[in-house]
Amino acid sequence: MNKAGSLARRCRRITDAAWFSTLAFVLILANAAVLGVETYAGFKARYDAQLTAVEDVFLAAFAVETALRALAHADRPREFFRDPWNVFDLAVLLLAALPFAQQNATALRLLRLARVLRAARFLPQLRVIIVAVGKSLPGTVSFLLVGTLLLYVYAMVGWVFFADDDPQHYGSIGRAALTLFLLMTLDGLGDAVRGGLEISRWSILYFASYVLLASFVLVNLLIGVVIQSLEEAHRSEARRERPASDTELLHDRIAAARAALDELEEGLAAVERERSGGRQERPRVRA
Repeated sequence: MNKAGSLARRCRRITDAAWFSTLAFVLILANAAVLGVETYAGFKARYDAQLTAVEDVFLAAFAVETALRALAHADRPREFFRDPWNVFDLAVLLLAALPFAQQNATALRLLRLARVLRAARFLPQLRVIIVAVGKSLPGTVSFLLVGTLLLYVYAMVGWVFFADDDPQHYGSIGRAALTLFLLMTLDGLGDAVRGGLEISRWSILYFASYVLLASFVLVNLLIGVVIQSLEEAHRSEARRERPASDTELLHDRIAAARAALDELEEGLAAVERERSGGRQERPRVRA
């Protein structure tokens, strides 16, 4: 246990150093550059062996990085797997080593591309955005359901009133839904309103209510969901950083206390041995 704690402390001093994160980030950027170079067929055909060797070097470097991060949690392995980025890094490395990835060029390229996504680990603001996107998914799903229902209702109404006069845009439920989906971005709204007024003057109510609900109410609701998710992500990131430093300090104090207790026990044991040795020698002197 003491050996694991000592190893973890030494590895933590490496992984917590600023140069370690900088080096890992530079390697990720270099890996991204090499992946971009490989898209040029002529360059890849000419330097295929060299590019393969460079990729192997990157893979080995990322494997060493992940191993150091894992060894930094040698005294508490569960903490390593509680960090989603550690799990992501480990999964990318293990999947790249599987036979199906080595034999499938597309899968191997995707896994190499996944290594580039690790750059978010070293950019706190980008990490916050990714967390916010994940937290906004439930609200986004609700938004999509409401938006789909609204689009369907208005598409059916548009088909009923405009299908005969404008079959190109409202001839079926699919065409009507596509037309209204494009109108959600307010693109071509003027032409749609003019075409509707030629059919009926009451069509202005149809388009005005749709634009009000779809382009203003729903979009603002989505923006509200995203902003709330960003605020939650900022708070969770702040909580994640503060307890991490406190936990590290607490673990170091516990390790130091254990080491002091071990030294104290060894000292007491030595004193007991000296006392017991003294008792055994006294009878011999008397004899």
